[in-house]
Amino acid sequence: MEKNKNKNIGVALAIVCLLFVVGAYVGRDFFFKTQSEPVVEKDTVAVVTPVLKFGIPVDGYVEKEGMVKPNQNLSFILSEVGLSPENIHQLNMNTEGVFDVRKIRSGQGYSLFTTADTLNTPAYLVYEEDAKNYVVFQLIAPYKVTRGERPVSWKRQQVKGQVRSSLWMAMEECKTSPLLAIELSNIFGWSIDFFGLQEKDEFRVIYEQEFVENRPLNSFHILAASFQALDSLFYAIPFVQDGEELYYNEKGQSLEGAFLKAPLDFYRISSRFSNSRFHPVLKRYRAHHGVDYAAPTGTPVYAIGNGKVIVKSYQAGGAGNYVKIKHNGSYVTTYMHLSRFAKGLKVGSVVKQKEIIGYVGATGIATGPHLDFRVYENGKPINPLTMKSQPKKPISKDNWPKYQMVRDSLVKQLDSF
Repeated sequence: MEKNKNKNIGVALAIVCLLFVVGAYVGRDFFFKTQSEPVVEKDTVAVVTPVLKFGIPVDGYVEKEGMVKPNQNLSFILSEVGLSPENIHQLNMNTEGVFDVRKIRSGQGYSLFTTADTLNTPAYLVYEEDAKNYVVFQLIAPYKVTRGERPVSWKRQQVKGQVRSSLWMAMEECKTSPLLAIELSNIFGWSIDFFGLQEKDEFRVIYEQEFVENRPLNSFHILAASFQALDSLFYAIPFVQDGEELYYNEKGQSLEGAFLKAPLDFYRISSRFSNSRFHPVLKRYRAHHGVDYAAPTGTPVYAIGNGKVIVKSYQAGGAGNYVKIKHNGSYVTTYMHLSRFAKGLKVGSVVKQKEIIGYVGATGIATGPHLDFRVYENGKPINPLTMKSQPKKPISKDNWPKYQMVRDSLVKQLDSF
């Protein structure tokens, strides 16, 4: 009995010793840690991110929006908000090399920022050039003038529909911008007569549209498209070859030809090629060896192909302002009744396809604004709507395998919605 008692006492002493050693070790470790790793108090003050608009920290300012009225200029607007003639002069001086104040247009918006105190001191005036670009005028010394651009984003979208009356109206029925119709006409313009579309012609488009602050802009990039017209199915597949992005059909042939289908964007044909047409002004029948495109005055008119200007003139009793372009050894095109010519255009000017040469008007003998467009092959008038155009360079053999992969993927996407 005494022996077991002594044994229990020994075990208890051993446990006590062990606990002492462990406690001493832990205490030492805690001591050194607290000495080598001092406690750092964290700053709990919240960092406030300033709210910016047009690059201006707007906290502390009051914003008032306005619109440039007819016959207003920068000096008038600044004087209206209380700037002195001396300060206005200083601001005008500082615009040099940054912004031409003569380009301020009526109808454009601006924002005035004044201090939020009782003085309401004018601090900034921001003129909006367009949906993306703006100019900031600092209304206090040192009266800086800077340009800015809103951040933009591109959103992928898709649309399909059928033509009932026109492609323009079809786009509106699909709740998308009708200007997308112009993009399609630019791409398929060598293959499809967009002035001769029929009911139930079908289109499918995958595209990107530019947005500013969730507001859509009329900027598009077509990623793929198909068009069912005249019992034929046309595809447009974008592909970069030799550093240039063009659109190709399913066979790898370029959709872009040597000549445009039409010299302006998507407007109504009011008169076609004819050997006997009743003239609305002269009141008699005579040949009309051209196509009349009805369009608003000022609509840009393009050269349908590369060439050289051989005539730029005015004919009071007929064509009005007109231009003739020689494209090669065979073709000459004529553009008549222009309201004005493109700036810098002259006889001998070398023009490129889709380059603006003038603007739609009603000069000469005309009942309203339109373009009378004519094509001559080897000196003889031909119907512009039936003119054939050689396509540009097709997909090369080296690029064909890669193009096939791109084509198959995009065609599958188009056919799936």
